[in-house]
Amino acid sequence: MTETVVVFRTQSDVEAWIVRGLLDAHGLHTFLGSSVTRALFPVSVGHLGEVRVLVPADQAAEAEALIAAHRGAGGHATGRVLPFPGEPAQPSRLEAAMGYRFRDEALLAQALTHRSRAQEDGDSSLGDNESLEFLGDAILGFVVAEWLHAEFPAADEGRKSKIKASLVSRSSLARIAARIGIGDALLLGRGEEKTGGRHKQALLADACEALIAAVYLDGGLEAARGFVLRELQAVLDLARQPGLLTALTGDYKSALQEVLQARQGAPPDYRLVSESGPDHEKRFEVEVVVEGHCLARADGHTKKQAEQTAARLALRELGITETT
Repeated sequence: MTETVVVFRTQSDVEAWIVRGLLDAHGLHTFLGSSVTRALFPVSVGHLGEVRVLVPADQAAEAEALIAAHRGAGGHATGRVLPFPGEPAQPSRLEAAMGYRFRDEALLAQALTHRSRAQEDGDSSLGDNESLEFLGDAILGFVVAEWLHAEFPAADEGRKSKIKASLVSRSSLARIAARIGIGDALLLGRGEEKTGGRHKQALLADACEALIAAVYLDGGLEAARGFVLRELQAVLDLARQPGLLTALTGDYKSALQEVLQARQGAPPDYRLVSESGPDHEKRFEVEVVVEGHCLARADGHTKKQAEQTAARLALRELGITETT
């Protein structure tokens, strides 16, 4: 077995992962160890006392030089290192963006660990965020459904299901992830790192769900509910606007009607502008007119399709837009 040397010691397994990421990025082969066992292991160690980063003996000098270059003022006393470009951000930075401080840092580390990292280290069954992702999806769905029930008690089940689907969609979660900086904090395997994993919508959405589960396990349902509602607040506020909830279901004509009624305006009038093409491939052009003013014009294969598109464009002109 290749002789290994300890190049970094810390009480934080998350910090050990950060240092390990720095060394990995420079092509050094790393291991994690703990003060309570002689074994080397590839995953987050939790609270097992002192965590150690080890490298092959012939790479020790280079590793120590890299770590030293990233120490902050007083780092020799504390052993802590500064964030480094291109590597996962310090968890405290992410926690600040989330508005939540973890008591169990191991949960945060697991939520940020993609399976590519665990598989690369030799054990895909430990330490990645897939099981948390499953739990987070359920918690997110519950919180959003609870909010919709409270805000729109009279809305039918079909409409609320559609709005829920839009709020918990992959694109919605990826936007949350981008806003709070989850991509910068992800722990990825070298392959995912090289192929832009930090910016992949699917990875960001999955990590966001895993983070929701981590908050739930660390702080309970109230903490998870607070995190979800804070991050969706802007969208939820929009959903309260007249017509937007209906627009999110795809019924733009009804949404336009609601908006105009709320503004005490005249109802919309849909006028056929032109009809073209052979019978099997007709195109219809329609304009939507309100109080003599054309708000929008659109075409489609059917009059209904053209009217819905024209209504959608009219809503945009009135400042009502879809959130997904």
